[in-house]
Amino acid sequence: MSTTALARPNDRFDPAAPGSRDARAGIGVAEHRRRGRGAGLNPVGRFEPHARETVDDGWESLAELPPLRTEVREERARSLITRNTSPDIGFDRSANPYRGCEHGCIYCFARPDHAFVGLSPGVDFETRLFAKSNAVEALERDLAAPGYQPKPIAIGTATDPYQPIERERKLTRGVLEVLERTGHPAVIVTKSALVVRDLDILSRMAARGLVKVAVSVTTLDRRLARSMEPRAATPAKRLEAITALSQAGVPVAVLMAPVIPALNDAEVERVLEAAAAAGATEAGYVVLRLPLEVADLFKEWLARDHPDRYRHVMSILRAMRGGKDYDATFGKRMTGTGPYAWALGRRFELAAKRLGLNKQKHRPRTDLFEPPVPVGGQLSLF
Repeated sequence: MSTTALARPNDRFDPAAPGSRDARAGIGVAEHRRRGRGAGLNPVGRFEPHARETVDDGWESLAELPPLRTEVREERARSLITRNTSPDIGFDRSANPYRGCEHGCIYCFARPDHAFVGLSPGVDFETRLFAKSNAVEALERDLAAPGYQPKPIAIGTATDPYQPIERERKLTRGVLEVLERTGHPAVIVTKSALVVRDLDILSRMAARGLVKVAVSVTTLDRRLARSMEPRAATPAKRLEAITALSQAGVPVAVLMAPVIPALNDAEVERVLEAAAAAGATEAGYVVLRLPLEVADLFKEWLARDHPDRYRHVMSILRAMRGGKDYDATFGKRMTGTGPYAWALGRRFELAAKRLGLNKQKHRPRTDLFEPPVPVGGQLSLF
């Protein structure tokens, strides 16, 4: 087995272009090695100076390589809270206990972040994870900072806080314990049924008006979900989680993200109906986003799993993005533009109105916050 230099890292994979499949074939991962994973490619990150391809030495040595296993490394965070000033996002701070996500959602817009640690946004993103082992300590330090003003912390905006490794690590639960103790508001986004494990904390926080949970349901088709979100909970399990949360008094929203034209867009009404019946009271959607390396990864998956729909999906998507795979302009990146985007938005609004969704949006309260006492610190005299 040997490695050789490949094309420039910024070359773009397009299965519809003559010769493009061969040009990037070297970054592919053998099927037996990536079974249960979303990405079929493992391209180098955009900051790396070289790309490489794996070449069989003539003795079928590649076939002897074992299936990829999930590796978890620990890292210590200086701060758990990340700030943003994006005008089209409804929160200004977030917390993610993990980097990388084993769910392997092929469309995940957080994949490019793995390039910042010298890893691939492809299969590496799903198999080489980082756990912020000091998440609780870092969060307490953030909340105890002089002058800190509480606003809802969005948990799980980049990677799922309830991905499989949370069962053992319990970093998300530790974060919730801090937020409950300090009376700090939070909004959780997940596509995992594991969220119901923390109903004890969530129900108490909900009783004080401190929390809301958004469950992502992208499709009701179990086979499609298995293909594009290989290690996430099944659609039925997510609906069950909505029911359990709702019955425990936790405000629940359903998030259909992403909506992919000609793939799952026909399900908008059915997803909202199922979520409303399960107990969701709010709903939102996001049109497929393909920033940076995600575009190549998604197109390879689409050509591999849905070759008959490839051209149709990409044609509509580009019509919604000004002729490009992606338009990152604020105000456009979540919904797209043009007739198709307009029709999709009206369908969503009408369905939500018919089902009584979004009549009233729950906003976690901020007036109960009491800063934690830092290690070695002193209690307030008042």
